[in-house]
Amino acid sequence: MSDTAVETADERLELKRVMGPKLLLLFIVGDILGAGVYAVTGQMAATVGGMVWLPFLLAFVVATMTALSYLELVTKYPQAAGAALYTHKAFGIHFVTFLVAFAVVCSGITSASTSANVLAQNLTGGFVINGWMDEAPSTSVTMLIAMAFMLLLAVINLRGVGESVKFNVVLTLVEMTALFIVILVGFWAMGQGDGDLSRITAFNTAADQSTFMAITLATSVAFFAMVGFEDSVNMVEETKEPERIFPRTMLTGLGIAVLIYMLVAVAVVSVLTPGELETINESEGRALLEVVSKGAPGFPIDRIFPFLAVFAVANTALINMLMASRLLYGLANQDVLPRTLGKVSRKRRAPWVGILFSTALALGLILYVATQSDSPVVTSLSTTTALLLLAVFTVVNIACLVLRRDGVEGFFRSPGPTPALAALLSVALIVIPWGEREAIVYKVAGGMLALGVVLWALTWLTNRGVRAKKTGFRDIEHLGE
Repeated sequence: MSDTAVETADERLELKRVMGPKLLLLFIVGDILGAGVYAVTGQMAATVGGMVWLPFLLAFVVATMTALSYLELVTKYPQAAGAALYTHKAFGIHFVTFLVAFAVVCSGITSASTSANVLAQNLTGGFVINGWMDEAPSTSVTMLIAMAFMLLLAVINLRGVGESVKFNVVLTLVEMTALFIVILVGFWAMGQGDGDLSRITAFNTAADQSTFMAITLATSVAFFAMVGFEDSVNMVEETKEPERIFPRTMLTGLGIAVLIYMLVAVAVVSVLTPGELETINESEGRALLEVVSKGAPGFPIDRIFPFLAVFAVANTALINMLMASRLLYGLANQDVLPRTLGKVSRKRRAPWVGILFSTALALGLILYVATQSDSPVVTSLSTTTALLLLAVFTVVNIACLVLRRDGVEGFFRSPGPTPALAALLSVALIVIPWGEREAIVYKVAGGMLALGVVLWALTWLTNRGVRAKKTGFRDIEHLGE
C-alpha cells in the first residue's frame, strides 16, 4: 500500500469510493462466472445426467441465502476483511478467526489450481481444433502446462499487480461473451435438429446411487461455480453508498449468474449425448469446448472459443492467487502467521514470500492430486474448494445470528431465520455427500488446514515472549490490505 493511502482511515475510505452500482455489478458477475462453470459442468452432468441445471438452481438458492447474511453483515460492518471480520466480532476467539481466514486462503489456492487445469485442457483443446496438435496430450503433459501457468501467475504477481476496476470490466465482458457463445451454439444446434432438448428432464445417476444423493452431491459441486459473490464484500470500502446499493446489486449479480449457468447447462446436455458427457468428464473441464466444437463445426468460432475460455479462466486464477497472497500477508502482519510471510519486495511492493508460499502450495496440490487421485484433477480440486467454502459459509451464517444481539443497526436484514436455514443447508451439503466424495478431497483440505495450524502454533510459541501482547488480530478490519 502506498504511503499516500495510509495517512488516516477517513482519507483512505474517501479515496477508494469509486465504484457505483454498474461497476459493482460487473465486478460481482465477473467474480462469480470465470472458471467454475467450465470446471464442473461435465462432472455434474456425469452425476445427474440431463438435470444438470437443477444443482445449479439449488446451489443458487443456498448461495443467495448465504449472500443475505453477508449483506446484513457488510452493511453493519463496512470493512474489507469479510468472513474473518464477522467471525472475530461474533466469537472473539483468535484461533477460530484464524481458521476461517486460512480456510479462505486455502479455497483460493485450490480454486486457482482447478483453474490452471481447466486452462490447460482448453488450451490444448484449442491446439487440437486448430490442427496445431494431432491429439490431446497425456495427463502428465497437461499437468506440466497447469504447473507452468501457476509459475507464470507467480511472476505476474511478483511484478506487482494493481487491481483495476476498468480492466475487470473488460475481463468480465470476455467471460460473458464466451458463455453466450455456448448458449447460442447450443440453441442453434437444437434449431438445426442436432440437439435434443428432451434430455434436460432425464436423470442418469450411477446404479448404486439414489437420486437424492446424486442431486445433493452435484449441488455441493455446483457451489464451486456459484462462489465469488463473497469476495465482493472486500470492495465495500471502494463502493459509493454501499449500504444502499450493495444488497440490490449483489442479488442482481447472483440472479444473472445463475440464469447464464442454467442456459449453459441446457445447451450442454442438449448437444452432447450422455456417453459424450461421460468421456468429457474423464478428460476434465472441456464440456463447453465440446459443445461449441460439435454444435458449430462449420463456423470459425469453434477455433476461437478455446482461447476465450483460457482468458476467462486465467482471470479467475489470477484473482484467487492475489487474494491468497494478500491474506497470507495480512495474517503475517497480524502476528498469527510467521512474519516472514509478510515480507514485501522493496522495488515492486509485492508480498513476495506470500506469493511464493501460495504458489508452492498450488504446485504441490496439482502434482499430488494428479499422481494420487483416481478422479480427474479438476474434479478433486473443485470439490475441495466447495467443501472449504461451505464450511466458511456455515460459520458466517451462524455469526450473522450471533451478531444480531450486539445492538449495531445495519441498513439490511436477512429475512427472519434465513441465516439459520442457510447454515443448516451448508452443513447438509458438507455432511450428506460425505461418503460419496473421494478420500483425497478430505486429505487435501485437512492437510492444508493442518499446515496452517502448525504455522499458527509456531508463531504463537515464538510470540509468547517479547511480542506476546501484540499477538492476535490487532487490526482485523484491514486484514487483507
